[in-house]
Amino acid sequence: MPDNRIVAIADLARHDSSVIRLWIGEGDLPTPAFIKRAASHALESDETRYSYSQGLPELRRALADYHHRHWAVDIDPARFCVTVGGMNAVMMAMQAVLDPGDEVIMPSPAWPNSKQVIEVLGGVNVPVAFDFHDDGAIELALEKVFAAVTERTKVIFINSPSNPTGWRMPPEDMIRLRDFARERGIWILADEVYNHFVYDDTGPAPSFLSICPPEDRLLVTNTFSKNWCMTGWRVGWLVFPAGLDQLFARLCQYNTTGVATFLQHACITALDEGDDFIREMVSRCQASRDILVAGLAELDNVTVFTPQGTFYLFFRIHGLTGSSLDMARRVLDEARVGVAPGSAFGRRAMTTCASALPSSRSWHAIPWSGWCPS
Repeated sequence: MPDNRIVAIADLARHDSSVIRLWIGEGDLPTPAFIKRAASHALESDETRYSYSQGLPELRRALADYHHRHWAVDIDPARFCVTVGGMNAVMMAMQAVLDPGDEVIMPSPAWPNSKQVIEVLGGVNVPVAFDFHDDGAIELALEKVFAAVTERTKVIFINSPSNPTGWRMPPEDMIRLRDFARERGIWILADEVYNHFVYDDTGPAPSFLSICPPEDRLLVTNTFSKNWCMTGWRVGWLVFPAGLDQLFARLCQYNTTGVATFLQHACITALDEGDDFIREMVSRCQASRDILVAGLAELDNVTVFTPQGTFYLFFRIHGLTGSSLDMARRVLDEARVGVAPGSAFGRRAMTTCASALPSSRSWHAIPWSGWCPS
């Protein structure tokens, strides 16, 4: 297993308070007080014992209500399982459907953890490159996705909005992909972690759950980490087709035996009372995005790919020698700004730097011209 290059940069100055940390995808705000109070109350109430491996029934009911509220979909609570963060959700989704040698088509560049899960399980990652245009647009040509399908293709993985590109899949392409996969018995694994992080009053982003009936071969992963600033809590969820509840109950049992019970009670509070906080987070991230895009656009040797979603900004710096990993080290050493090297997200991104875009007031102080050569 290769080293994670994002972590490699972060570990160089993880505890250096002088560094502006834009390398890992988390906001600057703490977990809201109302969520922490709910966890403390559950802990004091001795909610500390084993529970249902698939998740508390009342949390799965709250997840169903949350999806109905935001995407107008009715999902049976039995189709949810609660996971140890979004990473565990992706792992279990892949465990459920992959055999050694199976191929997973994944738009690239992509979050490295998702790619590595495939190889850990003996699968084959088949990258399909995004098209990056000089005007800053990013597209995924479905014809290239369809052409990559072979008799070994088991899964098409879609992360929309996308980490790290900020690309967002158009609704008409979602329908085309659904129909293509349905006709061939291919699974769609949709990582919808950033669905709320879309801008200019266009959110939330569409969900595959809105266009796929319960019997479709669709797996949807998500997490509490981003919406409610709960990255360290390590709680996520997975939505699976009707009838697979026993399979996923076993996978939960054998992977983790379930999520800490008192944390699950706090997650119910996050779902039921946290919509206003989500709106605040999205507003802060839009302000950050606009500042960064405007600042980088002033530089002649930088191409900015304005994100349609997430809180990441993917950009290209022209005229440099060396790798993006070398550039990330230079940015850290000379400007005390931590960014993620583009090569961490795939070989097709070797000349591109990516930086996490958390909602932070410190954006105003970032010395962009100090490290982007003019």
